[in-house]
Amino acid sequence: MAKYERILLKLSGESLAGKAAFGIDAERMAELAGEISELAATGVQVGLVTGGGNFFRGISSRGIERVTADHMGMLATVINALAFADALEKKGTPARVMTAIEMRQVAEAYVRRRAIAHLEKGRVVIVAGGTSNPYFSTDTAAALRALELRAQLVAKATRVDGVYDRDPLRHPDAKMFQAISYADFLSQALGVMDASAVAMCRDNGMPIVVFNLNVRGNIMRVSMGEPVGTLIH
Repeated sequence: MAKYERILLKLSGESLAGKAAFGIDAERMAELAGEISELAATGVQVGLVTGGGNFFRGISSRGIERVTADHMGMLATVINALAFADALEKKGTPARVMTAIEMRQVAEAYVRRRAIAHLEKGRVVIVAGGTSNPYFSTDTAAALRALELRAQLVAKATRVDGVYDRDPLRHPDAKMFQAISYADFLSQALGVMDASAVAMCRDNGMPIVVFNLNVRGNIMRVSMGEPVGTLIH
């Protein structure tokens, strides 16, 4: 039985690219859609926020004014959201793309009450377009949407097993935390998740689990409340 009735899952754009450095790996997306479909079939209500880094990262742009670059990054998240909705529906799971940047011919405008209604009807809600504001990451968008949609958990998917005291991809002796307080995470500047997102969750009592997306079944395990990854609380 699932521990959480409603979760907000944050997927990076890079996770949708698979082993490629750019774009969408259709096979990898189908695998992830399969896992989320299995979770939705248990009755867990799933909200999803996608990043856009597999196409464009506003913060690392060169020669483009920051606000413009951030808007370009937001549009990249819409591409990923549309592709993921298609992958979910091919698995038989109804999905709705809602975007903070209005584009009526492509997706629904994000309206909080409408999003909650979709969740209650068993649809996976994929929220794209970030917060619609520059200077805010998709991590912060995920925290905001989780709070607005009354989710019980933010599940942040990464390439590593959890939160470490140092980058484990560069330091083999890095130590992983099983659990860490919001205050300790912020004071140690443990950059696996944006500080603004963690601070927002801290101020509103929203727990965060950082886990390894590349281990099949981890999405389900996190939702069941199994000790996977790192709990920030």
